[in-house]
Amino acid sequence: MPDLLRALSSKNYRLFFGGQSVSLIGTWITRIATSWLVYRLTGSALLLGVVGFCGQIPTLVLAPIAGVLVDRRDRHRILLVTQFLSMLQSLALAILAFTGTITVAYILALQIVQGIINAFDTPARQSFVVEMVEDRAHLPNAIALNSSMVNGSRIIGPSIGGVLIAAFGEGWCFLLDAISYIAVIASLLAMNVRHDAKPVPNSRAIDELRDGFRYVMGFPPIWSSLLLLALVATMGMPYTVLMPAVAATVLHGGAHTLGFLMTASGLGALAGALYLASRMSVVGLGRVMVISTITFGLGLTVFSLSHSLWVSLLILPFVGGGMMVEMAATNTILQTIVEERLRGRVMAFYTMAFLGTAPIGSLLGGVLADRIGPQHTILLGGISCVIAGLWFARKLPMLRALVRPIYIERGIIPIVAP
Repeated sequence: MPDLLRALSSKNYRLFFGGQSVSLIGTWITRIATSWLVYRLTGSALLLGVVGFCGQIPTLVLAPIAGVLVDRRDRHRILLVTQFLSMLQSLALAILAFTGTITVAYILALQIVQGIINAFDTPARQSFVVEMVEDRAHLPNAIALNSSMVNGSRIIGPSIGGVLIAAFGEGWCFLLDAISYIAVIASLLAMNVRHDAKPVPNSRAIDELRDGFRYVMGFPPIWSSLLLLALVATMGMPYTVLMPAVAATVLHGGAHTLGFLMTASGLGALAGALYLASRMSVVGLGRVMVISTITFGLGLTVFSLSHSLWVSLLILPFVGGGMMVEMAATNTILQTIVEERLRGRVMAFYTMAFLGTAPIGSLLGGVLADRIGPQHTILLGGISCVIAGLWFARKLPMLRALVRPIYIERGIIPIVAP
C-alpha cells in the first residue's frame, strides 16, 4: 500500500489530492445532472451531443494558446483563477435551476463558458503535477493517482447525483458542485509554492506555439500517442454522452439506471487507475496502451448489443477501465519524455487530443444516434477503437526504438554494455 500511494509523500500533492477529490465528486454530480436535465427537457439524443460539443469545443480552439500561457506564467496562480471561475459557473446553473428559468439555451451557453475555463485549467493542472511532486521518480504514480481520483469520484458522483435528482431535482446537484470547489481552492492556498518569476521570453507567443507544434509533429512517439488518444476520444467517448438515451430507451430506466451505468464504468476505470499506480516503471506502457485500447473497443461493441441492465453493468467496467488506462498511460509517457521547457505546450496538445476532439465525437455521435440510434452509434465507435489499437500495435516497435535513448539518458532503464 505505501508503494501504491508513494506520491502522497509530497505535501503539496497530498493537499491537491484531497481538495481535488472533493471537487471532482461535485463535478461528476453536475455532469450527470446536466445530461439528465437536457434529456428530460428535450428527449433528444442529438441535443445531448450538442451539449457535449459546446462544453468541449473551446478546448480544441484555445488549448494551444493556453499551453503557451502555461509555459510563460505561474501555473499555481492560473489554477486558482480557473477553479474560482468554475465555482461561479456551477453557481449560475444552480440559481437558474432553483428559479425555474433554466433552458437548454442557458445550459449551452454555460457549457461554452466552462469549456473556455477548462481549456486553460487542464494543461495547467497537468503541468503543475511535476511541481507538486518532490521526487520525479514518483511522477508516474502521481499521474496514476490523479486518474484514481478522477474515477473514484466518477463512481461516487453519479451515484449521489442519481439520488439527488430523483429526490430533490437538478438544482441541488449544481449547488453542491459549487460548494465543492471551496475544497480545491483551499488546498491550493495552503500549498507552499515558490512563485519564482519566469524569464520574459524573447520570442513572440505565435513563435512559441509554432515551436511546440514542430516538436510534437517532429517526434513520432508523441504524435502517434496523441493521434491514438484523439481517435479513441472522437469515436469511443460519445458513449458517455449517449448514456441517458441508452438508459431511457434501450434499458427502459430512469435517473437511477443512468447512475448505475456510470458507476459501473467508473469502477472499471478506478481498477485500471489502481493498476497503473501499482506499476513501478513506465517501461512497457506502450503495450499497455495497445491492450487497453482494444479492450475499450471490444467492450463498447458488446455494450452496444446489450438490452439487459445486468449485462451492461458487467461489461461497462471493461469499457471504463480500457479508456482510463489508455488515457493515463499516454499522459505518463508524454510527461516522462517531454522537454521541460515545452511541457505546458505538449500537455495542451494532450488536452486537445483527449478533451478537444471529444466535442467532435459528441456532435457526430448525437447526429448518428438521431439517425441510426444510440446502440448502432456506440457499435461503430467500438469497432473504430479496435482498428486504432491494431494500428498503434504495428507502430510500437519503431516507437520503442526512439524512446529507449531518452529512458537511458534519464536513468529509467540501465545502459547495457555492448
